[in-house]
Amino acid sequence: MQLIKSFFKILGNGIKFINTYFKTFVLFLIIIWIFASNQGSNSHFANLERIDLKGEIFDSSSVLEKIIKAKNDNQIKGVLFVIDSPGGAFAPSMELSLAIKDLRAKKPVVVYASGTMASGSYLAGVGANKILANPASFIGSIGVIMQGADISELANKLGIKEQTIQAGEFKSAGTFTRAWSGKEKQYLQNLIDQSYDLFVDFVAKERNLDKAQKNTWANARVFLAQKAKELGLIDNISNYENAKKELEKLSKVQTPIWKEEDKIDKLFNRLENKTSSLISQSFTQLIYKSAFFETR
Repeated sequence: MQLIKSFFKILGNGIKFINTYFKTFVLFLIIIWIFASNQGSNSHFANLERIDLKGEIFDSSSVLEKIIKAKNDNQIKGVLFVIDSPGGAFAPSMELSLAIKDLRAKKPVVVYASGTMASGSYLAGVGANKILANPASFIGSIGVIMQGADISELANKLGIKEQTIQAGEFKSAGTFTRAWSGKEKQYLQNLIDQSYDLFVDFVAKERNLDKAQKNTWANARVFLAQKAKELGLIDNISNYENAKKELEKLSKVQTPIWKEEDKIDKLFNRLENKTSSLISQSFTQLIYKSAFFETR
């Protein structure tokens, strides 16, 4: 009961805040928009662009759209692809990798690993002209994994029974409601092995590495940048400024002008992040308070 009261109290406070400040907020956005429009932008003159890949890769659509837009923009002569990501799903990572290859065919691409370039994010950037990395960055983790829980014992204790109707022998392979059969495990292992081979083949081709030595560079280990350089996974150790200079040199622009993020997009991205943070804090406080009240 206390949990419900706390929830509606927070919800009510949120509605009250919106009613009180909504008009002011809208007016503020209009003023910012007018100010940003009057300030002008370097977008019409920019010849170099930075694109970021941050966080886990599950939906690559927003980054993919930026890559394609940069590829088709004749004014942009080169792209700096800044990566700080632990990887993610195989398919969207491969989608990004193919897009970077297409981009490289039209203009130079330099990848800068600012923190982590591992697993799917390494795949995403491996097709660039050059890969540079922060000396403290983590590189590699060339491997594929599939995980699943088996909650059958918990379900039995709770009196929950599985009911399944399926067509196709392996349709429920990977389910978490029961243990996987030996035949299912073999099928899933074959699927993972094929994915791993595709990953390794792609990296070996793009980085000119010996696939016969894959246990040295592609056994899912993560390396610091210096070791990654020795193995051929990256080209050099760098910092952000030098990575920009490297792209400027490859693109052969006489006067480098970097494309700036649209002010309105930047504002809304910050507002979105702030809103997400506030929502997360509110629910954390709600859970904490509820637990506190129940244990008194």
